[in-house]
Amino acid sequence: MSAVLHPAMTVGDFLAWERAQDLRWEFDGRRALAMTGGAIAHSVIATNLAEALRARLGTGPCRAFRGDVKILVNGRVRYPDAVVTCAPVALGSDIVPDPVVVFEVLSPGTGRADRVAKNGEYRATPSIRRYVMPEQDEIAATVFARVGDDWVGHLLTGAAVLAMPEIGVELPLADLYAGALPAAEG
Repeated sequence: MSAVLHPAMTVGDFLAWERAQDLRWEFDGRRALAMTGGAIAHSVIATNLAEALRARLGTGPCRAFRGDVKILVNGRVRYPDAVVTCAPVALGSDIVPDPVVVFEVLSPGTGRADRVAKNGEYRATPSIRRYVMPEQDEIAATVFARVGDDWVGHLLTGAAVLAMPEIGVELPLADLYAGALPAAEG
């Protein structure tokens, strides 16, 4: 969920302003959007995702980050729930360079923006090869991936495996939901 609380600005203006704030803000290309808290299920799924990615990526060139760092996409600033980059990352930076796979856990308050606005932004960012939107309320995810010059989407459900050849990782979709849904608890 987000709320608009700042007048029009540039990306540079936003980055300078946001770094002085106590809260997280996204930038939609014109103004700052306050990032509000989410549901426990959302947090559990995002945490499971980041931990699973880190475990599978190991010490290779790709690294996974949870939603406390930002990415720059198509003139906007976003805090995805998880992101993977294979580019070097400066430890003092708050921006993940060249994101390859981006994850946004869908919720009632953010679902439309994640499916439409952010999908377009991520598609317009050449480094992003895959965009994964896990549902918050059921074991399902919408996945968009680059296939040549196309941006192709498909739906995964239940026992499906989320394949991410861009980073050499496969994750059983159901693993992301451990502790997030009564049916997924074990």
